[in-house]
Amino acid sequence: MHWRTFALLLLLAPSIGAMEAVERTNPEDLTRLTFARIEYDSVGGMGEAYYQFEGRIWARWETDYPQAEHNFAKRLQQLTRIRASENPVRRRFDAPDLGDYPLLFMSDVGYLRFSDEEAQALGTYLKNGGFLWADDFWGDAEWSSFERLMRAALPGVRWREVPLEHPIFHTVFDMDEMPQIPAHSFANRVTTVEPYWMHRYPAGSLEHPSMRGFFDEQGRLMAIGTHNTDIADGWEREAYGQWYFERFSTLSYRLGVNVLTYVLTH
Repeated sequence: MHWRTFALLLLLAPSIGAMEAVERTNPEDLTRLTFARIEYDSVGGMGEAYYQFEGRIWARWETDYPQAEHNFAKRLQQLTRIRASENPVRRRFDAPDLGDYPLLFMSDVGYLRFSDEEAQALGTYLKNGGFLWADDFWGDAEWSSFERLMRAALPGVRWREVPLEHPIFHTVFDMDEMPQIPAHSFANRVTTVEPYWMHRYPAGSLEHPSMRGFFDEQGRLMAIGTHNTDIADGWEREAYGQWYFERFSTLSYRLGVNVLTYVLTH
């Protein structure tokens, strides 16, 4: 994967905090870090594969896209020396250029459907040094949806919870807990847990946020699922009120910067 050379250049590049915030780059410019959002199919109909929100119909894969990536790229450039494109791209797992992207991001995977070819392509990508981050899925049934994909992509590899002592929680910011970020629509001052009836049955417990990891035989972390939390909503909704920003977006950005920096240096 030729992006490893770019990773070193990105981390050593001069700070661009003073660059104009409105600068845009070509999504195919691989001299900048470009985020790849995974486009996937989902089972079911309205309320499952699709849902209505803010006056439009969203496919599950679109959740938080592209505003979350756009905001995160801007903050990443302010907080680190990484030069990131503010224009994310969308790809399926079987895209021929998937290896151009060091990190694949997918969201709201609770009703995920995939083909054998897509699972095989994902497995090849991960074994070749790529990294997958799945976010915003809550409860037992939604986790099972993602776990089926990972079992098909990486036969014999099982997940384990990533402990807070792992370097991924300390690459830039020291984090002493796995943050539980509710979608802005459910955020309140009483609880950070989203309502169980908004998630796939059987929901089981939604109380405990965790980062669950898939490691290769050498101990390299290949994929993570941030479960019982919605990290990307903290990016997307940063402008939806000072309280939400200070309470949740700041934690979302800290974890995002840590994960991205970890991926580029391991």
